[in-house]
Amino acid sequence: MKILLINHYAGSPQHGMEFRPYYLAREWVRQGHQVLIVAASHSHVRATQPQPGAQTLDGISYCWYRTPAYEGNGLGRVRNIWAFCRHVWKDTDILADSFEPDVVIASSTYPMDIWVARRIARRARAKLVYEVHDLWPLSPIELSGMSPRHPFALLCQKAENDAYRDADVVVSMLPCVHEHMAAHGLDLAKLHIVPNGIALDDWQAAEAHTLNAPLAAHLQALRAQGRTVVGYAGSMGLPNALDVLLDAAAALRQEPLSFVLVGSGHEAARLRQRVASEGLSHVQVFDPIPKAQIPALLAGLDIAYIGWQRTPIYRFGIAPNKLMDYMMAQCAVLHSVDAGNDPVAEAGCGLTVPPQDPAAVAQGLRTLAALSPQERAAMGERGRRYVLQRHTYPVLAQRFIDALG
Repeated sequence: MKILLINHYAGSPQHGMEFRPYYLAREWVRQGHQVLIVAASHSHVRATQPQPGAQTLDGISYCWYRTPAYEGNGLGRVRNIWAFCRHVWKDTDILADSFEPDVVIASSTYPMDIWVARRIARRARAKLVYEVHDLWPLSPIELSGMSPRHPFALLCQKAENDAYRDADVVVSMLPCVHEHMAAHGLDLAKLHIVPNGIALDDWQAAEAHTLNAPLAAHLQALRAQGRTVVGYAGSMGLPNALDVLLDAAAALRQEPLSFVLVGSGHEAARLRQRVASEGLSHVQVFDPIPKAQIPALLAGLDIAYIGWQRTPIYRFGIAPNKLMDYMMAQCAVLHSVDAGNDPVAEAGCGLTVPPQDPAAVAQGLRTLAALSPQERAAMGERGRRYVLQRHTYPVLAQRFIDALG
């Protein structure tokens, strides 16, 4: 097949997040399909921005549409979204007639790309697929306090409803969305669940990479001091509940636990300042590292932390990439969440405690730290086995193709 995947924020190992479009496309190319990814030239989640124009990576064709730079979630991001959708809409004939797709996938975080995908699919007489990362407008309403009557929320709601009505197939990363989607007009016979995962060969190649010297030296020093190392690797934003982790760290400052946070994001500078101002000498915040170094980082942890806000939106389920990495690295995981699903509990690879509860996080860390290294290793082995059975990209890419019928 010829697969046209529209994802505003698509990335690659060369550019950074989002990785899912690249990994699915790479598997599809390996199966003999042709894939064209259409994405914006600027995205807040990428480490490196591509040059506008065409590019080929590992057999995957990319078309990067020029969009304005922006920071944060304000008007600049709206302009960026508008520019991307306008450019793709304008090129409907070119994309439909030159590439001649059999399948068109609308896969941006926001739902408005369904309109350009539908326009291309109709001209090409292709199957239309709507892939759901997060439920918009519900996510900005419940996570950011946006009014349901805000013009942007109303626009998203119109797009979501149109997607459920017009798509031939709906693929969701979130596992508990059936009731919500049905309430907005989806025939549930169209719905297929394809969660996030890991690329096994990339992971195996990355395991040969060494950690950068300052970070490696810091972890080695903590080991020499007999400290239990609690780590976090990923985006530093409000949804990641890192203030809760720092609150727990403050409560544990007299205990032999040290905390290592690695990543970037809107909250990184403020979190660094908080660590300094509160004198949390057992907490260190490091800049992001290349994806290839993540296995080496995680191998140096005793416990990996992942936290969430307490919000109703997670009743539809969660599909975090970083958790897949934690489990693949055989980390014992402290999971602070209340959601429709819980991979940590399902796999038996750690401990789950309530979200936004520093005392519960602190006690959970104490409990895991009190286990023997062998007991934590057994948890880690269960997590890795869970991922290998259910969440490798060859498995997920085939599930996606099977959903197309």
